[in-house]
Amino acid sequence: MYVLEFSKKADRQLDKLPIEIQKRIVSVLNRLLIRPFSHDIKKLQGSPYYRVRAGKYRIILDIKQDKLIILVLEVGPRHKIYK
Repeated sequence: MYVLEFSKKADRQLDKLPIEIQKRIVSVLNRLLIRPFSHDIKKLQGSPYYRVRAGKYRIILDIKQDKLIILVLEVGPRHKIYK
């Protein structure tokens, strides 16, 4: 099973969101711990990172398969996360 880690930036971004959105994002991340390459996750073009949807929000991830770590890099609304 994978371990979940947050970057400082992602931790701050998650703390600023409403509690309902935080719960949804944590629920999505908990599902990824069991099956990290499920159909919900997509590779970002031109980048080594992945993204996963949580409603109107996106989570940018780095998955380190050799160490079984999922590193959350950024969390935010779709219209801001890709800029």
